[in-house]
This record gives sequence, structure tokens and C-alpha cells, in this order.
Amino acid sequence: MTRRNLLVLIAAGGSLALLLGAWGFQHLGGLPPCKMCIWQRYPHGAAILIGVLALALPRQVLLPLLGALAALTTAAIGVFHAGVEQGWWVGPTSCTSGDIGGLSTQELMDQILSAPLVRCDDIPWELFGLSMAGWNAVLSGVLVLVWLAAWRAR
Repeated sequence: MTRRNLLVLIAAGGSLALLLGAWGFQHLGGLPPCKMCIWQRYPHGAAILIGVLALALPRQVLLPLLGALAALTTAAIGVFHAGVEQGWWVGPTSCTSGDIGGLSTQELMDQILSAPLVRCDDIPWELFGLSMAGWNAVLSGVLVLVWLAAWRAR
């Protein structure tokens, strides 16, 4: 196995591990994902597919760069989501709570009935002060570096 293929395997395997971990928290831990949690999963799926393609087509030099872009995308979403959780900025109104001070009773009832089940601005789990979104951002940032190392090892 070449150094490039080993790095591709580590990078794609890292995305697979993060995706399986998210599914484990959801299905075994009883923590349903919010909308932004789901958004973070798609680039991991793309990175896994890119990894399979990169292993099958070792002469395609741009595939590791696409893998790095996928990992960077999920890391960026993770940073944004962690910022929403910390209250540093406002997230999508479809998955966060807003100010209810100026709402009528009917508007408040409509907002409650149309609200999603899981809010993006809540932190259901954290470790060492980082939420799942924060850990996704950090670990996906590491995967970006692994993908770039695979690209350089061509």
C-alpha cells in the first residue's frame, strides 16, 4: 500500500468513524439530530465516496483535494453550529428559538406548532467544553490536513 492510499484510507475512514459516531449518538444514545447536525453528515458521506474513488483511481490527483474540500465543508458547518450553540451568532430561524416578546397568542401558538422537535441552539452533549458540533469541527479540520497530505503524496 502506498503512502497516498494509506492517507486516503485514514481520511475516508475518519469521516466514516465520525458518521458512525453521530448515528450511534442518535440511535443508541437517544440524541436526535437537529437540522444543522444533519447538514454536517452530508460532506462526510461525500468524503467517504471520494475516498473509495481515490483508492480505485489512484492516478486521479484531484480526488484528495475534493476530499479535503468535503472535510473543510463539514468543519465549517460545525464551527457555525457550535457558534449558534454558544450564542455567538444567530442560526437558521427554522431550528432555533427567537424572541417571543412581540408575538400575539395566536402567533406564539403557530410558532410552537410549527417548531422542529430538536433545536440547533441547544447543546445536548459535550466533552471537555466542546459540543458534538465543536468536536466535528476540530476532527474534520484534522481530516482536511490528512487529505492534503494524501494529495501531496501523489
